[in-house]
Amino acid sequence: MPRHASRASDATLPKSVDGGVIAVARALQVMEAFRIGERQLPLAELSRRTGLHNTTVLRLARTLAQSDFMVQSEDGQWRLGPAAGWLGARYQAGFDINNVVEPTLRALTQETRESASFYVREGQERACISRVEGPQSVRHHVRIGMRLPLNLGAPGRVILAFSGEPGGIYEDIRRRGYHVSMGEREPQVSSVAAPVFGLNWKLLGSMCISGPTSRLDQAQLEAFAQTVMDAANRLSYALAGARSSETPKVISTWHP
Repeated sequence: MPRHASRASDATLPKSVDGGVIAVARALQVMEAFRIGERQLPLAELSRRTGLHNTTVLRLARTLAQSDFMVQSEDGQWRLGPAAGWLGARYQAGFDINNVVEPTLRALTQETRESASFYVREGQERACISRVEGPQSVRHHVRIGMRLPLNLGAPGRVILAFSGEPGGIYEDIRRRGYHVSMGEREPQVSSVAAPVFGLNWKLLGSMCISGPTSRLDQAQLEAFAQTVMDAANRLSYALAGARSSETPKVISTWHP
C-alpha cells in the first residue's frame, strides 16, 4: 500500500456535524498553529493554540510527519515539513488574486445592490484592479485600470490611512476601520471603503461600494459600513491567512 494511502474506508472515518472529517480538520488546526516567522513549536504550545489534548496533537503530528508535512527536531519540538512548502509553492504558482477578489466583490454587490471595487496604490494614485457593477440602473461608473487620486474619495483615503499617513482624518479612519466619502471626488458620488491586507498583514489595498449620493446618503453609507468591513475582513483572511499577533487591530476590534 502507498505511504500516502488511507487505511480506512470513507465509511469508517469519523465525521463532524457538518459532514467534514474530524481528524482532517484537527490535523489542519495543528499545521495552522504556526505563525509567519516561527521555525518550530513545542508540543505544549501546539496543544494550547489548537485547544487539543497533548496526546491528540502528538498523534496528529506523527501522522503528518509520515507524509513530510511536519518534522520533529532533536529537542522534541515540531516544525512544518517540506511537503507543506511544496503545497504552498503549488498554490502560489496557480494563484490569481482576481480569483479571490472578484467573488468577494460580487457577494458584496449582491448584499448591498451597489457597485463594488478593489483599489491598490500605484505611486501617488490608486488604481481599480477589480470591479463588479451593481444591478441599479443609475450607478457610479469606473473602468478597471482607471487611476484616481489617493487623497480624494473613501478608497484612497483608506489606503493613505493604513499606509501611516499623519493627520486627524487618517487617525479617525484607522480608529474606525473605514471611511465614508460624499461628493469628495465627484459631486454626486458617495462611497464607503475599508482596508484589505495581504501576506504578513501588509496593506494590499481597499475595498469599497459606491453609487449616487441621492441613494447613498450619510445614513445609508454608515449602515453599509459594517457590511463593507466584513467583506474586507474576509478577503484579508483569504489573502493573509489565519489571525495572528500581526493581524491589524482594526480587523478584530472595530464594531459599529
